[in-house]
Amino acid sequence: MGVPKPAEIFDRDTEWAELSRFVADDRAGATLGVVSGRRRQGKTLLLYELARATGGFYFGATEATPADSLRRLGVALGQHTDAPGPVELPDWEHAVDALLALGRSRPTTVVLDEFPYLARSSRNLPSVLQHALTPGRGERTGSRTRILLCGSALSFMGGLLAGSAPLRGRAGLELPIQPLDYRAAARFWGLADPALAVRVFAIVGGTPAYRREYVSDDAPADLADFDDWVARAVLNPARPLFREARYLLAEDPDLRETALYHSVLAAVAEGNATRGGIAGYIGRKATDLQHPLTVLEDVGLLVRAPDPFRPGRSSYRITEPLVTFYQAVMRPAWTALEQRRGADVWRRSQRRYASAVLGPCFEGLVREWVLRFAAPETLGGPVADVGSAVLSDPAGRTSHELDLVAVGEPPLGDGPRPLLAIGEVKWGRRLGEPDLDRLHRIRTLLRGRAGHDTRDVRLVLASAEGFTEQLAAASSGRPDVVLVDPHRLYTGD
Repeated sequence: MGVPKPAEIFDRDTEWAELSRFVADDRAGATLGVVSGRRRQGKTLLLYELARATGGFYFGATEATPADSLRRLGVALGQHTDAPGPVELPDWEHAVDALLALGRSRPTTVVLDEFPYLARSSRNLPSVLQHALTPGRGERTGSRTRILLCGSALSFMGGLLAGSAPLRGRAGLELPIQPLDYRAAARFWGLADPALAVRVFAIVGGTPAYRREYVSDDAPADLADFDDWVARAVLNPARPLFREARYLLAEDPDLRETALYHSVLAAVAEGNATRGGIAGYIGRKATDLQHPLTVLEDVGLLVRAPDPFRPGRSSYRITEPLVTFYQAVMRPAWTALEQRRGADVWRRSQRRYASAVLGPCFEGLVREWVLRFAAPETLGGPVADVGSAVLSDPAGRTSHELDLVAVGEPPLGDGPRPLLAIGEVKWGRRLGEPDLDRLHRIRTLLRGRAGHDTRDVRLVLASAEGFTEQLAAASSGRPDVVLVDPHRLYTGD
């Protein structure tokens, strides 16, 4: 039976079930788990409540010398075990064995939060853990301690179990904590209006802390309150959210050239999604961008999406909406914002917000709907991959941009993967029959191409402004045409 999830934790049912199953395992032998995720996603709350619910031990590391960290750990262990004083821990070998000793009589949760702080000051710590968890070692076999290492430095945490790292093969749980999806985020912010929910998500995304700690539970009451909310909660220098996008770069130890990384993110926020486009925007050679692009991917701020129609070509997008909003709206007007002219900046930024922030965000939400929430029968099968693409048309001497391309699961045996859907997504324009006709022409063009099974390609049209009566009539009763408005995006399949 799993550990009941505390009421303080919103959503996270899957994550809590995995953690609960891991720490409640009654088998003999200490085990190791790794929990990672960007800051502000609720990892600490999740693990602290897990330790408290199971009577386990939680230790939050800080930037400190090895001796200071061991002293703090000894004090915490003494308090946890009701010892008369701090536990003496001369080195990490003794410290890890002391943690294993906590689980001699029953499965015991042990959380080492902000583990990168400990490992960076004591570089042999992963090797110490590797040795402590050696199969057959008495301290391990006689313990049922469930050690959970947690950290926000994604590149570091990802390397703990990779390649030839000491802990590779030692972990029985590897759990990433992702931001809330857009539907969960709307519930978390208490937003019932899909049009308002998209606007808010385009700024704060699915990061739980941005509502609780960063704006003190100040959510827009309705669409009429949205502009005032942006001015008072986001563009207000007195609110922590104001500088958060800058801190996301400054606080990660792997991001040393912050000016270069800001420029790369600004290029992507401006719509330069390819490596060549980014290079042209910041004045660098495309070959010089391999390292910064890789680092931004490793720390979870950029994601690279391959083009399904053009092997070897990829596009980049920013994963954190607040970073896109900062680069597109706040960074160009930073001086005015610091002078508390946020309302004026916001009024001047409406067109830029719609084109550089809302439009790309809405496209991303529609792609997520296709991947996670659309029923298989809606698209003719389960979707395995979804992205955008550019389709070349040599005969017509042109190319066609597609906001959405959904590819199905590989078939059993040999054969091309099914191309399930192509689509047009627009935030600020009502879609009509000409848009459907365009997708028809592209579908016809695709049926002459190799590489995918194109026998049953659905046509997806998504718009925040809705659809013309003519398009609604033309698509009625046609399973190959899928219309998606904000209401279906948030509530339908």
